[in-house]
Amino acid sequence: MWTLYGSRGSGSAAVEAALLRCGVPFRRVVASTWEHGPGLDELLRANPLGQIPTLQFDDGQVMTESAAILIQLGLLFPQSALLPAEPRARAQALRGLVYIAANCYAAIGVNDYPERWLPEASKPDQLRLRQGARARLHKLWELFADQFPAPADFYAGAQPGALDLLAAVVSRWSGARAHLQAHRPALWALVRRVDDDPEFRDLFLTHWPAQAAG
Repeated sequence: MWTLYGSRGSGSAAVEAALLRCGVPFRRVVASTWEHGPGLDELLRANPLGQIPTLQFDDGQVMTESAAILIQLGLLFPQSALLPAEPRARAQALRGLVYIAANCYAAIGVNDYPERWLPEASKPDQLRLRQGARARLHKLWELFADQFPAPADFYAGAQPGALDLLAAVVSRWSGARAHLQAHRPALWALVRRVDDDPEFRDLFLTHWPAQAAG
């Protein structure tokens, strides 16, 4: 059985949704660097960086990085339609996944942990760094919306795929949803459709019980 290390309200939600789509039996281990316990100890043995999500296959192979995991699942289970079958559409989905991982995740990391970048700085300076990182994040989401126009249904077609899932999860952090609603409403509507999709609604509700607040 595969093992998914993650925590409620984290990026592991996107991988958990993808595993459900693929029909893969897996066990969930609650683990994160902010939740000390046996789960964290087990996670650190699998991934010394303590990153979540971390996915361990039944043969012991470990994968990290949300975008990489979603891509690999799409390749291993083409019938899941996590990745579009048409080459041009698939290329754009891969581009979008890496865009979110390389740009949005990075800005969120600065916003959440300014002390990692300015360990000796005063609290006001760290606050200014957080504010700058959040403004940059919101601009990055605007650029994403402009480069990847939201379709009438989903990026993957009639049902959510890997890019839809990652966008729906990562946009929940650092005020991005409210910013999108005001400035890029088409993308905001798309991620809300992912939230409400019958296949994933119950899963997302376990991660974000106050989903209606969007």
